[in-house]
Amino acid sequence: QQNLVTSLQRELSFREKQLEEIMTTLKVNTQQVEVHQKELFSISDEIKKIEQDLIERYAKRKEMEAKLTDVEQAYFSARGGINEIEDNLRKVSRLRQDTQILVNQLKEKYTDIKFKVTSVAQRLRIEFEIEINDALKLELTNPNAAPEELELKVEKAKRRLDNYGEINPMAVEAYDEMKERHENISQQRDDIVEAKDSLVKTIKEIEETATLQFLDSFSRARLYFIEVFRSLFTEDDNCDLLLLEPDNPLESKIEIVAKPKGKRPQTISQLSGGEKTLTATALLFALYLLKPAPFCIFDEVDAPLDDANIVKFNKIIKRFSTESQFIIVTHNKLTMAAVDTIYGVYMADQGISGVAAVDFKDFEHSATFEAKA
Repeated sequence: QQNLVTSLQRELSFREKQLEEIMTTLKVNTQQVEVHQKELFSISDEIKKIEQDLIERYAKRKEMEAKLTDVEQAYFSARGGINEIEDNLRKVSRLRQDTQILVNQLKEKYTDIKFKVTSVAQRLRIEFEIEINDALKLELTNPNAAPEELELKVEKAKRRLDNYGEINPMAVEAYDEMKERHENISQQRDDIVEAKDSLVKTIKEIEETATLQFLDSFSRARLYFIEVFRSLFTEDDNCDLLLLEPDNPLESKIEIVAKPKGKRPQTISQLSGGEKTLTATALLFALYLLKPAPFCIFDEVDAPLDDANIVKFNKIIKRFSTESQFIIVTHNKLTMAAVDTIYGVYMADQGISGVAAVDFKDFEHSATFEAKA
């Protein structure tokens, strides 16, 4: 049984140390959770800002598209007037210049077309990186469309591209990076929360084990206390150890009840000095029985005791001296007479102490000391 108690005490110490380490780890993990939550909030704010910026840009684009529609309508109207004027001029020119003018017009058209073709070829090469011959081989979606219509469409598409402004090529990459970081932090947070739940569960198991061991030790110490108390007083005397908070035994205060026969004290402070000493001695020996020690030292514990109580004190010392060695510092002659070996401390010269040892076990007779009046 002693080995079992020692093993349980060692396990309790180990569990307490493990509990401290777990609490430290829990504190560090809690701080990391707070840091990660702050980073998560910061990233969420940045995402919201980017989304707000995109919304503003879309609104601006819609506004520019509305303006572009008005400009296109004005352009179409002006273009129609210009075409009408050009038609009138061509009719007048054909009537006035006949064949020569017609030849000149054909030459001019040839030069103009050649220039336009050259310009188109350059634009295709610069803007679209394609040769004009390759462009001619492409299949047209609407081959019957008028050149003016195609020109308007090209001009419209060009203006729309210009209105878009510069595009940030790193936006998608930045979004992917922030999204990956957000997922990593979320995963870390989930891991920490899971670890926290595991630690809380472990702490609860440790507390349950410690509570069971404490209640077992407390119950045994209570029985030992009652046994030793009655051996120091009488069998009719009452004593007990009570938990003031039974629902929380690990944090509960312990009330010591001691009621010698014929007395009804409300508190221990109402007992006499000798009764207090015997009660404290009973509690010490109850803890001793719970976990015996090889050595016990008492420093003038018997000072407040009268002769009758000193006899009881010496009797219980004798009872437990078979398992442990007791060292008692005393001035009482009855206690000196009850011991096996006595060491007397005296001062032979001023400032110099000496020790005289007497082993009563070497004598066959027993000595009695009487107190001088």
